[in-house]
Amino acid sequence: MSDNFRSKAITQGNQRTPNRAMLRAVGFGDGDFNKPIVGIANGYSTITPCNMGLNDLALRAEAALKQSGTMPQMFGTITVSDGISMGTEGMKYSLVSREVIADSIETACNAQSMDGVLAIGGCDKNMPGAMIAIARMNIPAIFIYGGTIKPGHYDGRDLTIVSAFEAVGQHSAGKIADEELLAVERHACPGAGSCGGMYTANTMSSAFEAMGMSLMYSSTMAAEDAEKAESTEQSAAVLAEAIRQRILPRQILTRKAFENAIAVIMAVGGSTNAVLHLLAIANAAGVELTLDDIETIRGRVPVLCDLKPSGRFVTTQFHEAGGVPRVMKMLLEHGLIHGDALTITGKTVAEQLADIPSEPDPNQEVIRPWDQPMYAQGHLAILKGNLATEGSVAKITGVKNPKITGPARVFESEEDCLDAILAGKIQAGDVVVVRYEGPVGGPGMREMLAPTSAIIGAGLGDSVGLITDGRFSGGTYGMVVGHVAPEAAVGGAIALVKEGDSITIDAHQRLLQINISDEELAARRQQWQPPQPRYTKGVLAKYAKLVSTSSRGAVTDLGL
Repeated sequence: MSDNFRSKAITQGNQRTPNRAMLRAVGFGDGDFNKPIVGIANGYSTITPCNMGLNDLALRAEAALKQSGTMPQMFGTITVSDGISMGTEGMKYSLVSREVIADSIETACNAQSMDGVLAIGGCDKNMPGAMIAIARMNIPAIFIYGGTIKPGHYDGRDLTIVSAFEAVGQHSAGKIADEELLAVERHACPGAGSCGGMYTANTMSSAFEAMGMSLMYSSTMAAEDAEKAESTEQSAAVLAEAIRQRILPRQILTRKAFENAIAVIMAVGGSTNAVLHLLAIANAAGVELTLDDIETIRGRVPVLCDLKPSGRFVTTQFHEAGGVPRVMKMLLEHGLIHGDALTITGKTVAEQLADIPSEPDPNQEVIRPWDQPMYAQGHLAILKGNLATEGSVAKITGVKNPKITGPARVFESEEDCLDAILAGKIQAGDVVVVRYEGPVGGPGMREMLAPTSAIIGAGLGDSVGLITDGRFSGGTYGMVVGHVAPEAAVGGAIALVKEGDSITIDAHQRLLQINISDEELAARRQQWQPPQPRYTKGVLAKYAKLVSTSSRGAVTDLGL
């Protein structure tokens, strides 16, 4: 092993004898004190199916790290189940948990002078939380995704958790009976693993594979398949070698790596949340990245994959079709990713992809041929205008014409909005506005999966727009615009919209605007008063005081 590792400060020298005594109590022997100490950040939890299989992977990694000549030290970190908390007050803690995860991993690793970290996560915020910590600490690291859930099945169709949310809207619209609603709920989630479409968890795992921080193919494996455990073991060995070679995260997390990740996210039709999380990780890594950069890449990368939520296939089918490496090879062949970017293996992206076919298998339909894309340009458009001077994120897949001008239907919370949709009070041509759900105003920037799924279930996905300073689930699709910044709670123009105002969403022109005069908008701003904080104690209150605008990633250390 290299002499250049941090744990020697703890384990060598007579003055460190008490430290050695403590380490003996957790399993160190005489021959172990010169070995690197590797943290295993274990996101195991029975709170959610996304994380309930992680402990088995962590134990597999622990054994492999020992076999590779290191001393693994396991510690836990939290998770929040977005799917379970969705539509409740508890969802306000979801984005907050990203910061808690990052802080906890940084705290454990730096407090114990660990020489590397292997992070294992499942649900949505596990991935960006771990990567923010990894970028901050800059010690050798690898991320292991717990794996995707296999699809449920009912009445001849594949189901995911989003099927259950959409069934609520279908039921409210009188399109399905009680029996079918219950059947969908019973069959949607058959076992362990993260939500099965190209939703946020699978989007971020794909991004990390594209960035070189996870092994090839690992981002789309099913949680319950043997290859996931085998990939975990291999990941541990790769990390041990990275410690020997001193391959550091910031050598991998370069501007080129972020551009590769954005290109892949566009090509696979990934979640809007990826925008928020990549901005946050870039901030931690010291890489300049803006919403405008994301829009630039969107303009040149086609959507190549027919994946849920707006497409037909689930992530396990994407894996069988060749997964992220096949898409990356196609992008590399057309000059849309950087082949010279470094990966955790010590090889470049181009070297990793050398033996991957450059065309999709003709016997599958998940990955489209280059000349027959789902969409000619990426699906995550950055819209600006007098309603979003800093920017907003629109997801435009699955929409016949991503343009609407209509009357505003204004709601001060997600719950009020959902009640109106389920009561049939939203009509074709309306533009729904849900505000005071941003990073500060929520606080915590809740996801709007319940309202958007209800709109889809009611058959209004192509005819109703929805804008919010909150977020959307990776399972959302339709004419939706989130991350509107500045948010309502800090005086953004979304706070000034009145019921019936004309609102325009135009993804072609990348425009989000309220159709009133500048003078009227200024007069309304003069009358606006900031609301009282919804929380004055605890983690949500602290978060609201620290969090940045969503256009900078909603991070809590931007101004420090």
